Amino acid sequence: MSDPPTAAEPEPAQAAIAVGPDQPEQAGQAGPGRSRLRLTANVIIQAITQGSSTVITILAIFLALVVGGVLIVFSDPVVTHAWSQFFSAPGYALAQTWDSVSFAYSQMFEGAILNPSTVSAAFHGGSIAAIFYPLSSTAAQATPLILTGLSVAIAFRAGLFNIGASGQWVGGAIVATWLGFGVSLPPFIHVVVCLMGAFVGGAVLGWFVGVLKARTGAHEVIVTIMLNYVMYDLLSYLLSHPAMLQQPKQTNQIAPFIANDANLAHVGGPPPQVGIGFLIAVAAAFACAWLLSRSTTGFQFRTVGASPSAARSSGINVERSWVLVMLLAGGLAGLSAATVIQGTNTQLTFNSYGTYGFDGITVALLGRAKPLGAVLAGLLFGALHVGGTYAEGATLGQVPANIVQVLEGLIVLFVAAPALIRAVFRLRATSGTGMEAVAKGWNG
Repeated sequence: MSDPPTAAEPEPAQAAIAVGPDQPEQAGQAGPGRSRLRLTANVIIQAITQGSSTVITILAIFLALVVGGVLIVFSDPVVTHAWSQFFSAPGYALAQTWDSVSFAYSQMFEGAILNPSTVSAAFHGGSIAAIFYPLSSTAAQATPLILTGLSVAIAFRAGLFNIGASGQWVGGAIVATWLGFGVSLPPFIHVVVCLMGAFVGGAVLGWFVGVLKARTGAHEVIVTIMLNYVMYDLLSYLLSHPAMLQQPKQTNQIAPFIANDANLAHVGGPPPQVGIGFLIAVAAAFACAWLLSRSTTGFQFRTVGASPSAARSSGINVERSWVLVMLLAGGLAGLSAATVIQGTNTQLTFNSYGTYGFDGITVALLGRAKPLGAVLAGLLFGALHVGGTYAEGATLGQVPANIVQVLEGLIVLFVAAPALIRAVFRLRATSGTGMEAVAKGWNG
């Protein structure tokens, strides 16, 4: 067979595989015989009326906020009482509704983005760093979500569905923790070694899944789900024995603190919520974007994801691509664990893995399996987490933090159902602009 084409000069038939109707993000890129799409008023209007992927996402978020507002109203006894007297005082009911919803969302905004009171205080001798506290908290919450989202997204681009980001996260956390407290190294080197160890810890699990897929045809969804439980039980075992990872003279499942030399530095000093881990996540997103769009390996990933049989016919080693992409996906999930263990938390517990792995799936879906989309989706979910917690405290529990999970679910639901969004907002139906490409399925 002939050598596979490079990303710079794909053959026409293979270009049609990688850039087809099921991958609309490529449509507007410059190429041979094709002019770059200019952003004009007509183009913007057409994108809105036809429901481009960006417009669908924005409208999905807006609709989710509307439905979330309805849920907030029903959870407020003052508003429900006002609506029970709607026919006698309709203005009062509407005013109470607006006050309840606007206050809840304004508190979420202040907790996650910007609090005007801190800005005002800064002009009267207050702390300037306090202005950036909400954004710092949002970025800290978003950091592991971005990396697990990238883990799921890059695997999807090769036609694989990585459900095992949670187990890979645990694998990276175990290695990073052991290197953090069990090895003595100079400060900078210690940080790098822990990061590399976390990447390797997750990459080994991803590599194992890829090898099983390539050599036996084992479905990656089943294998990764089962490996999640294996890693959970392994973590529980290691944290239950002092000779392993359990902290000495401790009965709980908790590991020793990692050394200070292994901690990730904070960006710009206080507030301490965001650290170098966020910059690592953004750098990883840029690296994934370059890999997928500018490298021969990324071209092969996308081609395999579009059609494994056609990729194999053109000389691409499909099995090798599966192994390599799962190795990278596992490494990114392991790197997510390092940003938590070496950043916001410096101690591994049985519950440290939380929902990072499964939240990464929603981040990847909302980001449409694109690196930049994963960054934006991760920041959105990070803002929702921080803002929801802040709003619950500001409203004395009247707005439960669980509303955030409802909003996340609604956003993903609406993004995954572009036909519903077009029906609600009366958009013209087009092909290949919504989540149809993501929903087409994965290789069996």
